[in-house]
Amino acid sequence: MAKLTRETAVGPIPAVVTPFTEAGEIMDDAFRDVVERQIAIGAGGICVAGDNGESWTLDGAERGRLTRLAVEQARGRVPVIMGASAATAKATIAYARLAQEAGAAGLLVMPQPYVLKATRDELLRRFAALAAAVDLPIVAYNTPRRSGIDLTVDDIAAICDAAPVVAIKESSRDFFHHTHLLDRLRDRISVLTGPSHYILPCVALGARGFIATGPELLGTECAEIMALGAGAPCDEYRAMHRKLTVLYQLLMGTGTWPAALKAALNLLGWPAGVPRDPVLPLAGADLDRLRRTLAELGLL
Repeated sequence: MAKLTRETAVGPIPAVVTPFTEAGEIMDDAFRDVVERQIAIGAGGICVAGDNGESWTLDGAERGRLTRLAVEQARGRVPVIMGASAATAKATIAYARLAQEAGAAGLLVMPQPYVLKATRDELLRRFAALAAAVDLPIVAYNTPRRSGIDLTVDDIAAICDAAPVVAIKESSRDFFHHTHLLDRLRDRISVLTGPSHYILPCVALGARGFIATGPELLGTECAEIMALGAGAPCDEYRAMHRKLTVLYQLLMGTGTWPAALKAALNLLGWPAGVPRDPVLPLAGADLDRLRRTLAELGLL
């Protein structure tokens, strides 16, 4: 597979779930099925070992294994990127080398997570070290809620100078930030939106795709999101925006994430398996609410 570029980092790029058995074992055939289903409903790329894939539970060998499976299943139809975020540069580089060996087209990398604070020099040192160690393009990942670090637009521009960044997954919940990021950098990198309720307005402002939680539940409607976002708001646009918003709130606010996403996929017939320890599968009233909302949205 050719390396990821700004031009190929477009459309829906789902962070796919990792199907586990109740014993916590990866189900290879189910994972292949999940990848194939994502491609069938219009995925422009596949992200392995991202947040939805429960990356914090995956060791290096498992990340490499999942990436190989995804690359084999994709058969060159879409690029496959692998999440390589880790607390230390050494661990990030180790993951990145495994991604390269497995045939990944690029990497998804956040700043050093769990540090809670980092100077500009520390941020640039991390990305420069990765660029020197591995010859793969990077999708930077700004996720203040998960990394503890809120990248400014100036930070992102500086990281682009220090490493081969071709895109960013932007998961800030500050629309001021999205607005200034798109205004300044949309012609330099592909901006991929994270929060689902920001997708349509961000596409209108120049975002080229999304790595989000929930759009895959819409099935083939997922492939229509980019065209809707690029057009003038209409009834269909407003209906899609409501669906994305309701789904995102439901999935993020029910149980311990990503239990609700896996439960929703299972209800729709996807072989998503169960979450890995310490997350428990969705059950009881939470599962009933999930089923009821999916039905109200016309997805069941």
